[in-house]
Amino acid sequence: MKKILFLLMLPLLALAGPKETVKIKTSAICEMCKERIEKNLALTKGVAKSDLNLDDKVITVEFDAAKIDAAGIKKVISESGYDADDVKAIAKDYAKLPNCCKKKD
Repeated sequence: MKKILFLLMLPLLALAGPKETVKIKTSAICEMCKERIEKNLALTKGVAKSDLNLDDKVITVEFDAAKIDAAGIKKVISESGYDADDVKAIAKDYAKLPNCCKKKD
């Protein structure tokens, strides 16, 4: 039975593109930032998983390179209201963030 299940799953595995991992520096501050960014990435086609470390503000994202690239991931983060490496947060999305999630200049 396990062999049959494996053989049935094999074509699905072949359809998945190559998995890549990228680390991106963000402007996230708190747990709410972490939840917001990770949720938005989870809803993004091609993103397998993400984990934001609030200590160094770096998010590690595993993704399917056939569906999205690092630039697309940075765009999702910036549209969430946060900086992503050299990509600045979208101003209108940054303005919607709670005050605790905004950068302290």
